[in-house]
Amino acid sequence: MSQQSAEQVLEVVLPGVVEPTGLELRRRARPVPARGQALVRVEATGVSFAEQQMRRAKYYDQPPFPFVPGYDLVGTVAEVGPGVDAALVGGRFAALTKIGGWTSHALVDVADLVPVPVGIDPVEAETLVVNGLTAWQMLHGVAKVTAGQMVLVHGANGGVGSTLVQLARLAGARVIGTASPRHHDAVRELGATPIDYRATDLSARVRALAPNGVDAVFDHVGGPGIVDSYRLLAPRGTLVAYGTASTRDQEGSSRLPVLKLFARLLWWNALPNGHRATFFNIWAGKRDAPKFRARLNRDLGAVLALLADGSLRPQVAARVPLAQVADAVALAESGTVTGKVVLVP
Repeated sequence: MSQQSAEQVLEVVLPGVVEPTGLELRRRARPVPARGQALVRVEATGVSFAEQQMRRAKYYDQPPFPFVPGYDLVGTVAEVGPGVDAALVGGRFAALTKIGGWTSHALVDVADLVPVPVGIDPVEAETLVVNGLTAWQMLHGVAKVTAGQMVLVHGANGGVGSTLVQLARLAGARVIGTASPRHHDAVRELGATPIDYRATDLSARVRALAPNGVDAVFDHVGGPGIVDSYRLLAPRGTLVAYGTASTRDQEGSSRLPVLKLFARLLWWNALPNGHRATFFNIWAGKRDAPKFRARLNRDLGAVLALLADGSLRPQVAARVPLAQVADAVALAESGTVTGKVVLVP
């Protein structure tokens, strides 16, 4: 047995519906990449809203417990499987994994690796993998925001929200961002006009800034508030829903809130008012794997290029050792941070 194969990896296991302190640390033998795979030494992996839902069994299509969470990662290729170019070893890549990222070493299909520009801090790059890809595809692929338009970003201090604000500003749009008052200065620094998300007259405040409505609303909250988001649209405006955060702590089916939202969006799209409402899923089109991977590589590559040239400012809320995952999850769920909490194996 080689020294490499004798090494162990550290990973986080989600055993069931648990508090952050219920997450388990496990060591196991270092995996060996199969044909078409690479073994990535993980340098950074994030705590996304998806994992917050998964630990409550509230994520729409999560796997059965137990499993290793981790929606995305950035790391260096340590080993490759048969038929894979050995030149990849030592290169730094990002990957969208959905699960499996909370580990010191992850097996990733080579086709899913996206190069990270030289010189970028892996933790900073990690904040823009799922968050940057989601923001870019919603802004440019779905809403098609252009210069001079006005957009509303809910949760403008969050991982996706803070990236959306920056990308919209880079596109020449004006941005209104909802957030807790404690985050308003940070939202202003990103280039958005902040509004307290808890304000009882939130819609009136948005209308004061955009009397004719906004050209796009990005809403991760769902629930009853989605109606206000839709009503704030300008003629031919687009509502992009991409989550149901308001139901995160509610008991019951993980699928029902999403299905209700789908039904509402379908009804709105049947109305002859020129508005468009859609639910964004980053995995849409996955059945056509080559096209999906090409789009992912193109769009994430564009986001990382903006990070490399300084156009995008990474929002790192905290860097937390993988072994302290309970603290990282609690911090990410506290509502006290701007940006993304990143685990560092």
